[in-house]
Formats: sequence, C-alpha cells, structure tokens
Amino acid sequence: MRFLNFLWLLLFLFSSCISNKRITYLQNLPGNEAIGLDEFIPYAEVNYQYLLQPFDVVSIDFAASNEELVKAFEYQGARAMRGGGGGGGGDLFYFTGYSLDQNGFVELPQLGKINIGGLSEDAAQKKVQEAINQFFKEEVFVKLRIGGIRFTALGEFSNTGTQVILKNRATIFDALAVSGESSILAKKNKLFIIRQYDKGTKIHQINLHDRRLLASEFYFIQPNDILYLEPMKIRQFGNADNLTSSLGLIISVASSLFLIIALVSGERL
Repeated sequence: MRFLNFLWLLLFLFSSCISNKRITYLQNLPGNEAIGLDEFIPYAEVNYQYLLQPFDVVSIDFAASNEELVKAFEYQGARAMRGGGGGGGGDLFYFTGYSLDQNGFVELPQLGKINIGGLSEDAAQKKVQEAINQFFKEEVFVKLRIGGIRFTALGEFSNTGTQVILKNRATIFDALAVSGESSILAKKNKLFIIRQYDKGTKIHQINLHDRRLLASEFYFIQPNDILYLEPMKIRQFGNADNLTSSLGLIISVASSLFLIIALVSGERL
C-alpha cells in the first residue's frame, strides 16, 4: 500500500511540475491589484518616436508631376530592384534603401550628404525635403520611412532570429507573436531587452507576468532591439516537446505498474 501511495505521489509531482503561474501573461501580482479588467492603463510618459541611429537603413522616394525632374535624385539600382529586377531572396529593403554612416549622415545622389541621425522619421523627411527644394521651383514630394521594426529574438522562442514587423509602432506582445509563442520552459518573468542608444547599449529586464508592463516604457519595442528569454532549470530534460513526451512515457509506465500491482493484490486476496 505504501508503494502504491508513493507511485501516486510521483505521478502527481511529474504532472504538476510547472505551475500555471509561471506561464501565464499579465497576472495581477502582489502590489498591482489595482490594475483589474477594464481598467484604463495610460502609456508611460516617454517619447516613443524612434530616433535614427548610425547604420540604420531608410527608404527615400521622390515624386513629382514631371518624372524627369526626380530621376537624377534616385539611385538607379534601387529603381531597377523595385521594378522587379532584384530577384532572389534576402532583404530587398537593405538593397533599395539608404544607409546612415557612423556619424548619422546619409548620402543621396546630387544632394550629397545630409545628417539625419538623431532625428525622428518625420523630422528626417522634412530635412531631405528642404534639401531638394533648393534645386526646384516645382514641388517635388519626398517620402522617407524606416523599413518596419527589425528586432532579434533569441532563447526560448519557437522562431528565433531577426524578425520584421511592418508597422511604425509595435508592442512587446506583437514581437512575441511574430517570434512564436514562447515555450512552457521560458522564464517569462525574465525577458531581457538589449536596446541600442545613441551612446551605447543597455540591458533591461521585464516581467511578462506583471500587468504593470502595460504602463512601462518597454511595452513598445524599438528597431534593433534584441529579445532574450532564459530557459527554466527544467530545460536540462530537453525542450517542451521532449518534456511532454517524457511525461507521457512516465505516466504510461506508472499506469502499467498500477495495473500489475492491482492484479497481484487481487490474486492474493
């Protein structure tokens, strides 16, 4: 009887080794009980406008009623690739866009070097617009944009590597969705964000369990962010699929043992 109770205890421990509290997003943790359902949560008072950094790539297009006016300002290779001449794989935006140098300057045909580093997308577009207006009396429209939000996902994601979200603003949960739902073996209370700043890099840690994340400055991701999810210690048993298979095998073996013990006990009676 003691042996049977031991097996039941062993089965219970294996079947409940990972608590739901360790895998559930946006919980009402101690200290933030005021954040309930339907509660209005304002964004953190920070500037969410991304400022262009050295080595960023931007797309700059020119348009006018007279197309001959703008041909001299367009990189002809980019024009051909946009028209379908690029072929093959890879990031088309990288080949058709303009890269900022280490000092934040972008070099455009005829216009030369323009310093747009440290500017928002709108401010950079305005600066290029002012530069081209010096050449023509006729209006030439400039469109400058960042090629979506590029970030890198590492660790316990099902789709690791560099990802792209084609939006001007994206939340941390947009990034999690693009990178694949994190496995049950991820430490969701320890998501590291490696973020690039003008003078260097910082490492930030956020807790995906905590509803206060919605009001934090890290609710929105930025271009060039690196997201890293640590694995739990149980990771030594393998990934989530392997762990599930192992538990299934243990349960099957335990069930067989229970059946044998029951049969043996019945014969003795």
